[in-house]
Amino acid sequence: MNMKNTLLSILLTIVALGQSFAIDVRDLGAFGDGQHIDSPAINAAIDSAAMGADGGLVVLPPGIYLCYSIHLRSGITLRLEQGAVIKAAPVSDTEGYDEAEPNDSHYQDFGHSHWHNSLLWGEGLHDLVLEGEGLIDGTNVLMREEPRRGYNGMPQANKALALRECRHVTIRGLSFLQCGHFAMLLTGVDDLLVEDVVVDTNRDAIDLDCCERVVVRRCRVNSLCDDAIVLKCSYALGHPKPTEHVLVEDCEVSGYDVGTLLNGTCTTQVDKAPDGDGPTGRIKLGTESNGGFRHICIRRCRFMHCRGLALETVDGAAMEDIDVSDLTMHDICNSPIYIRLGDRMRAPEAFHRSLVRNIRLRRISVTDADCRYACLIAGVDGQPVRDVLIEHLSVQFRGGLMMDDYLEQRGVNPFFIPSARKPTELGEANYPEPSAHGIQPAWGFSISHAENIRLRHIRLETKLPDERPWIHQHDVRRISMKHVCVNDEKKF
Repeated sequence: MNMKNTLLSILLTIVALGQSFAIDVRDLGAFGDGQHIDSPAINAAIDSAAMGADGGLVVLPPGIYLCYSIHLRSGITLRLEQGAVIKAAPVSDTEGYDEAEPNDSHYQDFGHSHWHNSLLWGEGLHDLVLEGEGLIDGTNVLMREEPRRGYNGMPQANKALALRECRHVTIRGLSFLQCGHFAMLLTGVDDLLVEDVVVDTNRDAIDLDCCERVVVRRCRVNSLCDDAIVLKCSYALGHPKPTEHVLVEDCEVSGYDVGTLLNGTCTTQVDKAPDGDGPTGRIKLGTESNGGFRHICIRRCRFMHCRGLALETVDGAAMEDIDVSDLTMHDICNSPIYIRLGDRMRAPEAFHRSLVRNIRLRRISVTDADCRYACLIAGVDGQPVRDVLIEHLSVQFRGGLMMDDYLEQRGVNPFFIPSARKPTELGEANYPEPSAHGIQPAWGFSISHAENIRLRHIRLETKLPDERPWIHQHDVRRISMKHVCVNDEKKF
């Protein structure tokens, strides 16, 4: 039966039954041989499935499906069986990916502002399921930077999966490999479930931007050069929208060499991300931060060979009611805990200012952590970080620095100590990153422009002696400490 007759038969079945059904993409002309372009057949299958009264199931059996942009539709389930690979196709003389749609990128970068220039994308959808044991592979095709046209003028892509303003979405079981700028850019996606997903990529892995009612669970995410699981609330929708009521649980994030999580080797030959600091691969709130972060819960997650937890708001968002618990971290290359209120204000004129309050961090265990930047809490003058509780925290730092390491970084004469006791202020408009603050004057905690900070049941130690004190405070009001032990010596 040819493709035209097959499609007609499917349409008649829809009309007759009015119910969901399954379509094998090979019945609509997909080859799955890694040589033919299969996106037209897959798009035809998706369009057919979407015509059912309750949607339909589109199945990709084992095979390599070389594709350009795949257009997702409401009500469908796209299932990749074990051994099925959607492979990003190189731009040819006559074919490429969908163009980036018009959108204002004045308040966020180009990558966050567009969705159509992707391997799979959807906009304004509902009741969408992407599932299975298959792989979405962007190796050597999806770009790490803003997409440009190929040598022949055909448009390229920089994302594996992009969804805008969708609801009731499930992404389950799939694997993603080397997916360019984003493995998943999910903007304005509400009632979202991402579970049992593996991502091994070269920049951001899972971006939740302006999303509400989200669960991310049992995911393994490796991203050496950028963030692994990152929550944002940008201005990409043309108005502020919060990211709120989000649960991230039982996930593992890492910064191993790209591709080595999926192949099982987990090697660590590359020791720096493009910004010059160590592997990224962390869980983060920020940087794009206009709409607000509220009611966020992160629990029972593991950080391996990467940066620590980062909670940042710098563009006018309120970050409040954040609850983090039961984390384990090992081989951490900068601050195990980084809480930053900044004033970059990449936002419309006269936009409200950032604030941070009601942050709770509990039961966190860290081993083999970089001591250069300490656990860092930093607001700005006149805008303090407020109401932070840290309890049952254990951190083993590497240690081994001298006070001169801190002083020389600042160009300060070590003999003129009094002027050096205040850490270098990170410019309010600077990109927030622990390394941007420079080596801190303390190895355990460095706290500035903060109010009502409570430290309870804290245990800190260094593997090697460190000449700096364990804590530094600047412009801190109302700090309380109970049951604090430093290198086996009780301090409070």
